[in-house]
Amino acid sequence: MNSLLSRLSFRTAGESHGPAVTALLEGIPRGLDLSLSEIDAELARRQGGAGRGDRQRIETDQVRISAGMRKGQTIGSPLCLVIRNRDEKIDELPEPSRPRPGHADLSGAYRYQDQDIRGTLERASARETVARVAAGGVAKQLLAKAGCQVFGFVRSLAGAELPAEIPGEISGDGLESLRKLRDASRLYTLDRVVDEAMFAEVGAAGRDKDTVGGVVEVQAIGLLPGVGSHLQWHERLDARLSAAIVSIPAFKGVELGLGFRSGALRGSQVHDSILPAAGASRLRRGSNRAGGLEGGTSNGENIVIRGVMKPISTLRRALPSVDLATGASDEAGYERSDICALSAASVIAEAMVALVLADALLHRVGGESMLEFLARHRALREGVAGLSGGN
Repeated sequence: MNSLLSRLSFRTAGESHGPAVTALLEGIPRGLDLSLSEIDAELARRQGGAGRGDRQRIETDQVRISAGMRKGQTIGSPLCLVIRNRDEKIDELPEPSRPRPGHADLSGAYRYQDQDIRGTLERASARETVARVAAGGVAKQLLAKAGCQVFGFVRSLAGAELPAEIPGEISGDGLESLRKLRDASRLYTLDRVVDEAMFAEVGAAGRDKDTVGGVVEVQAIGLLPGVGSHLQWHERLDARLSAAIVSIPAFKGVELGLGFRSGALRGSQVHDSILPAAGASRLRRGSNRAGGLEGGTSNGENIVIRGVMKPISTLRRALPSVDLATGASDEAGYERSDICALSAASVIAEAMVALVLADALLHRVGGESMLEFLARHRALREGVAGLSGGN
């Protein structure tokens, strides 16, 4: 098992220019109708967004499931998801000797006590995240059966940022229109004017032979209340979500709900009031500053999590480095790269949130088949309504 997961096991294998990238996902109940076209659509979104490099014009990512599925349904055994690399040339590529600042090149040399930068960068590459998106696509389909939707978008890029009131409170009914708005934008954001400003930032960085980063936001709508735990530090859902986001290459920080802003406010401006159900299926909250999580557990409001991605480390305007072969000062090496991969990062963040939430939900609900899982889930929903006076 992964240390962040309790019911699911999720691992990836593969290198940037190897034959394929593979995900092994174990713990999905038997009987989940699995749409490969929906997963392929997620993979296509990962390849989009302004500022992407030439690699995205080479690859056309599609998933092949080589184990764990029969007649379009999961059978309870491990799922093996394979995405082939068209740009397969790992043995022919040159051996770099000048580590790039911001990459794993030098830290990998320290780890392995050798100068094989190629051996490190091939696995450290963000190409690995194609497997995360494929596995996350499975998790999203499982969550959808339980009434939970996961939605990610770009909140800010360099100096361009969405106003705080956008998107406002997201409901299941309004999600489809937001998806259409996001997918029609160049940077996967939610406002046309801001999208143009973001696009201008990417263009300016490209002309300067530089790169840009920003902040992505993911919201989960409709998750069962009471998922997660306060009992142990590694069982807290906020801790697991945070670790999942920071595990994405180039991510350097994370916040939930109000996040860092709450440190400048008083308690009365931070905590969410609890209101009577008033005909709803559960108690209501006056706001969602907690980001849907209290005491490491979901509280019924939307899960709201953000992550900050640093600018891409590979620059066409090379930073100073050292040639490991000679020990002399030199410019950092250059590998084909993006100007901005923030849009893709929002898709990857969606996938990571979906994997953690699917695991936590499966752990809370249980069940070896989808029939059993959904029956137990309905009973827990009814229990939430009864507890809160919604019946």
